[in-house]
Amino acid sequence: MSGNGRTGQGRRFRQIRGVRILHEDPDVIVVEKSAGILSCATRRGGEHTVEDALNDYVRKGQARSRKQVYLVHRLDRETSGVMMVAKTPEVQEYFRSNWNELTEKTYLARVRGSLDEKEGEYESYLAEDPKTLRVRSVKNPKYGKLARTLYRVLSEGKGTSLVEVRLKSGRKNQIRVHFSENGHPIVGDSRYGRDRGDLMLHSWKLSFVHPHTGRKMSFETDRPPFALDSAKGESPSETVDSKSKRKERDEKQK
Repeated sequence: MSGNGRTGQGRRFRQIRGVRILHEDPDVIVVEKSAGILSCATRRGGEHTVEDALNDYVRKGQARSRKQVYLVHRLDRETSGVMMVAKTPEVQEYFRSNWNELTEKTYLARVRGSLDEKEGEYESYLAEDPKTLRVRSVKNPKYGKLARTLYRVLSEGKGTSLVEVRLKSGRKNQIRVHFSENGHPIVGDSRYGRDRGDLMLHSWKLSFVHPHTGRKMSFETDRPPFALDSAKGESPSETVDSKSKRKERDEKQK
């Protein structure tokens, strides 16, 4: 493999219980997770998870096998897209100790309304309420962890905006909280908004520095249905570019 991977394009991937394996080597497994599946077990347990599926996969049906995978990050149950697990405790520690420096994560999200600033950054200290388990921004840094979310609007229409989101930190529910608190909850977010239905948040791209080779590896999934402008046959970036060019032409003609 060249170090870059993308779903589609006629390639075949192993599918196991809602998890599609995009890449595997002695150190990591990169997968595409379906929406509705937990990354790992909750306290209540009893539900199918990505961790369970991959543990079964690496054990290859051997009940006495002690092989397992090690989570280095998580996706919310409702969030689909690319994620990675380690195959050894050493690789898990490698990523966890330097996560922000070693990885780049890009998401696609459809949010409510039109953002005034078409490109910008949300920054706050996030804290989780131990009773409700909801995350919110707090003013005092002592009670929260710094979270930085960069975004760029790709297209707008019908009361929503499609945004590309890059994380500069990896906090629980970070994207959902930041957009909700700034007046643009993610479509389908019943926890931090008032919507029902599928959460329109997708982990689109993941890049990381490989623990043994030192090479940068990049993986990208196909765009989810909510990120396609099927009516016009355009990609969201083309839609935004065309709007910008029209605006420039209009200003010159004035």
